[in-house]
Amino acid sequence: MEKKTTTVEVEKIRLDSFLSGVFDISRSLVKNILEKDGALVNGVLKNKSGFELKSGDIVEFTVPDAVELDLAPANIPLDIVFQDEYFCVINKPQGMVVHPATSYREGDTLVNALLFNLDNLSAINGVIRPGIVHRLDKNTSGLIVVAKNDMAHKSLASQIEKKTARRIYVGIVDGNIKEDEGDVDQPIGRNKRDRKKMAVVDDGRNASTHYKVLERFSAYTYAQFELKTGRTHQIRVHMKFLHHPIVGDEVYGGSQILAKNAQFLHATRLILRHPATNEEMTFDAPIPPKFQNTLDKLRKTTLK
Repeated sequence: MEKKTTTVEVEKIRLDSFLSGVFDISRSLVKNILEKDGALVNGVLKNKSGFELKSGDIVEFTVPDAVELDLAPANIPLDIVFQDEYFCVINKPQGMVVHPATSYREGDTLVNALLFNLDNLSAINGVIRPGIVHRLDKNTSGLIVVAKNDMAHKSLASQIEKKTARRIYVGIVDGNIKEDEGDVDQPIGRNKRDRKKMAVVDDGRNASTHYKVLERFSAYTYAQFELKTGRTHQIRVHMKFLHHPIVGDEVYGGSQILAKNAQFLHATRLILRHPATNEEMTFDAPIPPKFQNTLDKLRKTTLK
């Protein structure tokens, strides 16, 4: 346990939300610690999770010791689209977390599955994220590339950083996007009020997403997205900014009418060059059945 002091930089934020975001621990754990030991706000003990902080408040909080993450191999089947001695491409299901973290310690992540199913993984990202070149959000399905040695990892990561690799997604969004296609060039950073969320903010990192309408329905749009940068939650944040959030995205305000426990965003195509041969390779993953069924239903029952 370690006491840490931090200063609030936003107006009107709950004590538990602030502490959870700053120290990357779950709100339930924060609540338990507050109820037991409290936190000092400007030197005054506070025990209520909902206590409202304001900008300039000084908060002292006892941060719990880190819990060892479960990195044991787990016998979880993987949909392996491609594999050779250098890398593999996985079609990740919705609901699977890519790697363990302080906020997610279950042993059912993609990394746990990779440790069981593959003989080798690159070590560049250390023991917590072996082989992981880029990430997909928990509720985003589709293609993710995994490096099996350090040489391949460096090549694949460089392609993504230099934007020579292409990552294409499809999704259903709320409402009708007016333009047939366009670019969203808006900086993304941590949400000032909730550190677990991202947002379009003036002091964020540059972010660019290209979108193209594939089909329009009365209350929804089926669209394609291509990442020009790779910020956390980028497509989801940019579509919220356009007032067309991804359907099923509870975090960023997507509607829940079409299907429960489903976020309709899928990484459908990945184009990259082989780390050893430099051959251009294209990988595709069909949209998941629930996604496809929803599209079929919209086509049958909704006037375009």
